Amino acid sequence: MTAWGQLLPFGGVVLLGAMSPGPDFAVVLRHSALSGRQAGMATALGITAGIFVWSVVAAFGLAGLLAASATAFLVVKLVGAAYLIFLGVRALLAARRGEAHDLAPLATETGASRAFREGLLCNVLNPKCAVFFVALLPQFLPAAPTAGDTVLISAVPVLCTALWFLFVANVVGAMRRILSVRRVRRAIDAATGTLLVALGVRLAWETRP
Repeated sequence: MTAWGQLLPFGGVVLLGAMSPGPDFAVVLRHSALSGRQAGMATALGITAGIFVWSVVAAFGLAGLLAASATAFLVVKLVGAAYLIFLGVRALLAARRGEAHDLAPLATETGASRAFREGLLCNVLNPKCAVFFVALLPQFLPAAPTAGDTVLISAVPVLCTALWFLFVANVVGAMRRILSVRRVRRAIDAATGTLLVALGVRLAWETRP
């Protein structure tokens, strides 16, 4: 049975990974700042759903197939890179126009669904997540894990990721009155757009670990 002593360091490593600047952080920041707390939380939940997918498939050993297959890794990598660049270019175009772009409707149910989808795809289309979980998760599973062990260890990254990004969404969303000023909004669009494009290009050129 998985011991609590194993879950705590595992959760700490996952939390540090979630807190590191990356595409997930960029999309939560942008939606929270420009469209408010609800949109940011929807994006955070989408990312959490992606983490759930990776943690489950890694716990059952399926993520190792992606990490081991050069072709599968390349396909996911290129699709993920293209998606990040798409999101980044869209943000840069919004910054250039100085408009709210298409994030204003995110307060609606349809918009929240789209924010959730962006968060989910941003995470699931990142093959580095598969490599991360393949390298990390087995170290915290017992030699002969039960179904309970697998469920428990899979729940840790989901919980840690949800707590962190929901915290970010609420903090940034609470500052929306300041962040929604046109000049500030354009700066946020430009910064997050540049970051997403840079991360997409970096992902596209990165070799398989």
